[in-house]
Amino acid sequence: MLIGNVGKDPEVRYLEGNGKVASFRLATNEYFRDKEGRQREFTEWHGIVTWNGNADFVEKYVKKGSLLYIEGKIRTRSWTDRSGAQKTSTDIFADSIQLLGRNPENRDNTAGQDAAGPAERKLEKTDAARSMDFSGQDDGLPF
Repeated sequence: MLIGNVGKDPEVRYLEGNGKVASFRLATNEYFRDKEGRQREFTEWHGIVTWNGNADFVEKYVKKGSLLYIEGKIRTRSWTDRSGAQKTSTDIFADSIQLLGRNPENRDNTAGQDAAGPAERKLEKTDAARSMDFSGQDDGLPF
């Protein structure tokens, strides 16, 4: 599960048989204080890949700077480039993508949506999401 901002507009490619794949880079930030008490920030970049229905959603709504919540799987692949060098890439294969935050570009052209733009791309809950669903459980806390 990741929450971060898109680094540049997604790249969408069309596959044989009406398939579609979208890829983009997502920046996640970690904030902490160092030993001297100064605020520090660490940014990690993730390659995100998604297909078909999610790729349609990404093509239509996701742009540079979009704040996203992503659930997916880590996949590592290796290949040999044209010069013969061995290359490795680790990407997140997104199963679920949700647009977070407000989208100022949609305020005047909402087409029946609220000012926040498209609410989200809902897919079936993943096993991880199901295991974290605590609704309806009594935790014994008085608040």
